[in-house]
Amino acid sequence: MLINDWTRQALPGMLDDLKAAVELETHSYDKAMLVKGLRAIRARAVERLGTPDEEVLHDGGPHGDILELTYEGTAPGTVLMLSHYDTVWPAGTLAEWPFSVVEGKATGPGVFDMKTGLVQSIWALLGLRELGLPHPSVRFLFNGDEEIGSLTSRPYIEAASEDALATLVFEASLDGALKTARKGVGLFNVNVTGKEAHAGLDPDAGANAIHALAEIVTTLAGAGSRERGTTVNVGLITGGTGRNVAAGHASCGIDVRVTDPAEMGRIDDVFAGLKVSDPRVSISATGDWNRPPMTPNAASQRLFKEAREVAAGFGWLLDEASVGGASDGNFVSALGRPVLDGMGAVGDGAHARHEHVLVEHIPERTALAMGLITALA
Repeated sequence: MLINDWTRQALPGMLDDLKAAVELETHSYDKAMLVKGLRAIRARAVERLGTPDEEVLHDGGPHGDILELTYEGTAPGTVLMLSHYDTVWPAGTLAEWPFSVVEGKATGPGVFDMKTGLVQSIWALLGLRELGLPHPSVRFLFNGDEEIGSLTSRPYIEAASEDALATLVFEASLDGALKTARKGVGLFNVNVTGKEAHAGLDPDAGANAIHALAEIVTTLAGAGSRERGTTVNVGLITGGTGRNVAAGHASCGIDVRVTDPAEMGRIDDVFAGLKVSDPRVSISATGDWNRPPMTPNAASQRLFKEAREVAAGFGWLLDEASVGGASDGNFVSALGRPVLDGMGAVGDGAHARHEHVLVEHIPERTALAMGLITALA
């Protein structure tokens, strides 16, 4: 049986597993939900693939734990299959937005980002085994804090990818294209301290922190550079105690995205050099770079070429894309290791109520993973 024939035949089973995965609510900030969800994912993997040859559970602290399952292959080397099981959707979302398949679209919280990809990764290895195709060992890594920056899981991801022939990230695709470049992400906060005073009785005595913050926001917004692929977004502002009070405190939260690693230093200098017109105001900037940019390295370019040849063998053209969002693939790429991202679903609506997956593409995406893994053997 051919790979794509097998994956089409396996679609009902994959949809059963997808329904089960989506119905496990796994909000990034709910430890109890994450523990329950990971246990169920492990149980489903063992049901499909048997007991792993190696299993390691890393403590995620207040966030989701990190599970590694390794299955020995029939050829040298290891392929890392990287997926996250946490979602942005809090408990109770499923009650008002249940999993469903209507007119070829599967919907539900987390179906696109990224539980379809997680299911596809497990079925890809199952298919290789059932068809008796040669393949390297496969190491699954499921992490539960990707949506909040992978602060705990990052070192485990980097360690797991160190000896891998390839790291395949099962995040959703961009309309079927693999993601070979992603922006790096910085998460920063600026805190401003002024001096409170009555806005009517003694306006000159006050040093208004909100007014100062307005100057800072203008500076930060101007630090973006479309030409360099850098965006600076002030997404949160807090401050003040009343409309008739010169604000003593104000703060803002900033999201920065960069394409060029050199831009990280320039933006750092912007934060270090922040100043305002009122000398009585003090400024404190905190935060750091959460993920470096994913820029196509030579190893990843060779891996994409191989994936494209696999797709051509199935009769379809595989494209690549650069996107503004970041993923765990950024960590692997920054180390110069071969990685392909966007191996997961075809659909739309990440982090939005119209999140959905196009069911007809699930077999072909699974076939792509199978074909690439056996090609690496």
